[in-house]
Amino acid sequence: MDKCYVSAVIVAAGNSTRMGFEISKQFIELKGEPVISHTLKAFENSDVIDSVVVVCRDSDRSQIESIIEEKGYKKVRGLASGGAERSDSVRNGIMVCDERTTHFAIHDGARPLISSVDIQKVVENALMTGAAALGDTIKVVNDKNEIISTPERSTLRAVQTPQVFEKNLYLKALDFAEENKQPVTDDCKLVENIGEKVNIVIGSETNIKLTTQSDIILAESIIDSRQ
Repeated sequence: MDKCYVSAVIVAAGNSTRMGFEISKQFIELKGEPVISHTLKAFENSDVIDSVVVVCRDSDRSQIESIIEEKGYKKVRGLASGGAERSDSVRNGIMVCDERTTHFAIHDGARPLISSVDIQKVVENALMTGAAALGDTIKVVNDKNEIISTPERSTLRAVQTPQVFEKNLYLKALDFAEENKQPVTDDCKLVENIGEKVNIVIGSETNIKLTTQSDIILAESIIDSRQ
């Protein structure tokens, strides 16, 4: 295998409406540290991640830049502006990625409990297969653990992130979705739509997404248990 270069795209551009706070959920503190800092720390400490791009709201940019500087996250190579839809935000992020990039690792900024171990597992799988996502068996898979279909969104929970894709494969899928005006909120479905398979890599159940205030209590409990 030729040398691979994995760029993480951290999508942190949501409006945080359901959280019920006036500030962005990226700046809510978990055990004294902002959510976005927890997320970035895991990717900073991962041996399989070469660089990181953060996609954020323009109003959050200066504060995120301050956190990156204060914490010394050296893998963060740039920030990108969020778009109208998630796919727009991801595209903005990948446009800022290093030109050496061979694979994108797309992750929700609101999943701050992702571990470097799980990042490594899903990236290593994607380097072999071309496309892999962290999560549980909530999609229909075949005996090779490849996704073969996606049920109606109302009947399933979201797959976890990171979701990792070979660069040209993902760009092809993104272009296809835009040309066919397909609204896509899940990167796996984006790739499925062009007939490609995505492998599920079983990760930790503690890789939760912060959506409501009760998730903050759960997240801090998980952090305590890890320590």
